[in-house]
Amino acid sequence: MSFTLKTLSSIEQISPQLWNALCLTHYPFIRHEFLCALELSNCTNTRTGWTPLHICIYQEQSLVAIIPTYQKNHSNGEYVFDWDWANAYASHDIAYYPKLVSAIPFSPCYGPRIASKLPLSELLPFIRQSIIKLCEDRQLSSWHGLFLEEKDTKKLQDYGFLTRTGLQYHWHNQGYTSFEHYLEHFTSRKRKSIKRERRIVAEQDIQITTIEGENIDSNLLREFYYCYHLTYLKRGRQGYLNENFFARLLKSMPEQIVLFVAKHQGKTVACAWCFKNTDSQDSTLYGRYWGCLDSFDNLHFETCYYQGLEYCIKHKIQRFDPGAQGEHKIGRGFEPINTYSNHYIQHPQFSDAIKDFLDRESTAIEDYKHQLSSLLPFKQKD
Repeated sequence: MSFTLKTLSSIEQISPQLWNALCLTHYPFIRHEFLCALELSNCTNTRTGWTPLHICIYQEQSLVAIIPTYQKNHSNGEYVFDWDWANAYASHDIAYYPKLVSAIPFSPCYGPRIASKLPLSELLPFIRQSIIKLCEDRQLSSWHGLFLEEKDTKKLQDYGFLTRTGLQYHWHNQGYTSFEHYLEHFTSRKRKSIKRERRIVAEQDIQITTIEGENIDSNLLREFYYCYHLTYLKRGRQGYLNENFFARLLKSMPEQIVLFVAKHQGKTVACAWCFKNTDSQDSTLYGRYWGCLDSFDNLHFETCYYQGLEYCIKHKIQRFDPGAQGEHKIGRGFEPINTYSNHYIQHPQFSDAIKDFLDRESTAIEDYKHQLSSLLPFKQKD
């Protein structure tokens, strides 16, 4: 049977039930509710440079696959950095923007990007043909699928898509029964260092509580957002997300939200907003948004890392993804893992040049990953 393609200029053009029936709801970032909150809060629209162009694939009259997709005129909020590619295009007087991006805006969390009721191998010839046609019809330089799962990126690679490898730092639960049990696996020096960091936080008269989504009221939401927004302003920037976005999430998907709240003398001074994947096969805590009012020693480590680790251990969550970048996570037990993106570059000469760059970059990243792994704080196994 043949397939047909339909693009949506808003996710509201499809029902949550139909969309979520394909992507399910364990993984928070591809949910209709999450993407809809981005659009209705005006975080993703033409003005912000994230024009929705969601791909729906039909077999006869039946929806069989969805791909959250955006037309973009910049590379902000993607976390797979291609500004050098854009500069190379510009140096040859060729337009790199607009481009097509299949990704979760502002969320570098690997996971499903093509949700389908059919095996991906059955769809890939049509997907490739459709992406090429979209780029040609809309005069787009390229397509980029960001933070795909490894199994999907390998299939896309088999169909001629370029693959880019990156690094993140994730924690994996090895059946730990408590934070102390976790630290028992560290070398003595590293264990003492982390205990000292946590002790310093307590000595500053800071108390941290964990509040699940359904218990986050409007006052706490405002306090969180003030912390989040102020942290960007201190760096002379604006946060990508607004308070309306977070308020919509609390109404539509509170069961997947966890907030760590730090108080000093009764005042909220820092917050870390996390999501959780409730799939028993891949339960994951995702550290996403952080903010702090004042400078407190080690509070970032405590709120964004150690509280999350304790939460994962208590609730038997298998993985903790604390966010992009940050080699400092290595010393706290977060292991370097590969992330993947796939790319179609319409210009043949640039496609060849980028492929050569990606091959060399991948080798360098594997070498760097090996070096980082040697710095993990765990005791050597006999």
